[in-house]
Amino acid sequence: MVNLIRTDSSNKDFVNLVSFLDADLKIKDGADHDFYNQFNKIHMLKHVVVAYENNQAIGCGAFKIHKNDIVEIKRMYVSPLGRRNGVASKILTELENWAVEQNFKKCILETGKQQPEAIELYKKCGYTITANFGFYENIENSVCFEKFITQANS
Repeated sequence: MVNLIRTDSSNKDFVNLVSFLDADLKIKDGADHDFYNQFNKIHMLKHVVVAYENNQAIGCGAFKIHKNDIVEIKRMYVSPLGRRNGVASKILTELENWAVEQNFKKCILETGKQQPEAIELYKKCGYTITANFGFYENIENSVCFEKFITQANS
């Protein structure tokens, strides 16, 4: 059974999982990795979810306040042991619920075109492709998504 905990970026399991995520992204992003990596610092994230199975951390995700009533989903990762079991969807739903509890109305996120599994996950979870935002505005390899959240749909 998967257990989710709410924590922050000081959580050692989160830090460890993010190191695996970064190693994976370095391969997938190739020459573009340094550009993307500059926007993925984890210090001072106050809204982090870590998934555990049999007391082992197998996945994580976070959100940061973007502006007004919008949060940006960041640092989504599930270890190979936990993939294809709905763990990522559970983490994402928990992040959305937490955002709703804090009166946020919309989630946005960015992923890369070289990450078809992530694109599939976000579409399956009700996210729609939107115009690239912020740092990703003119980046061809980025795909940005949005989802309006309420207690009923998260």
